Amino acid sequence: MSRESVLQQFGANAASYTTSETHAKGASLGRLRDLIQAQAHWQVLDIATGTGHTAFTFAPHVSRVTATDITPEMLAQAEALAMQKGLDNIVFETVDSGDLPFAEASFDLVSCRIAPHHFPDCAQFIREVARVLKSGGLLAVVDNIVPPGIVGDYINAFEKLRDPSHERCLSQEEWLELFTQARLEITHHETLRKRLDFQFWAQRHHPIMQNYLRALLLEGGSRVSAFLQPETNNGQLSFALVEGIVIGQKAA
Repeated sequence: MSRESVLQQFGANAASYTTSETHAKGASLGRLRDLIQAQAHWQVLDIATGTGHTAFTFAPHVSRVTATDITPEMLAQAEALAMQKGLDNIVFETVDSGDLPFAEASFDLVSCRIAPHHFPDCAQFIREVARVLKSGGLLAVVDNIVPPGIVGDYINAFEKLRDPSHERCLSQEEWLELFTQARLEITHHETLRKRLDFQFWAQRHHPIMQNYLRALLLEGGSRVSAFLQPETNNGQLSFALVEGIVIGQKAA
């Protein structure tokens, strides 16, 4: 998908991300806070901040957060929320994840949450992060992950049909390999399962497309069902996705 299309997609839906349960209140926010134990003197970079929820999690505990995103509308929402929360140590910049305009060894922590599946080149993103991290600095990535192979391909196609800005969810194994290639020592990794309401997830689309997405969810075969775990309770269809958390440290 082109950069212009991504800007259009997220610009049009920026306001919805301020209250999105997955982005604003997902379990991985608390896990990042608990796992990382941020320090008061730290300089933090949050990439693809969206409407700022990860930046807001770290800001009270560090010296400064630079929150970046490719979409100006997202940053406008984030800046307004930061003002409401009284957070005055966050700066907002329009930045592409694959071309970070920062000097080498600038940050103690770089975070990126529920965004890399929109990036055209995750390997380039990781290389850029490794460049701007200080010695001993940490990279924390949270993103939706898929199983390797044909099941992962199916789930990525399902996601992309719903959201054309979706590029590709990686497997957890691929993330670990990217960290290793960038010479970031993996200090922690885990997975978290989250359940989504299908109607909310698919609501942007015409009912005909929603029916098609529903069929793909329910008729993907046993291996797809084992991963997505579709369930209907009181007439409400839901399914599960998996988030991977990977934390790595740059050599001192």
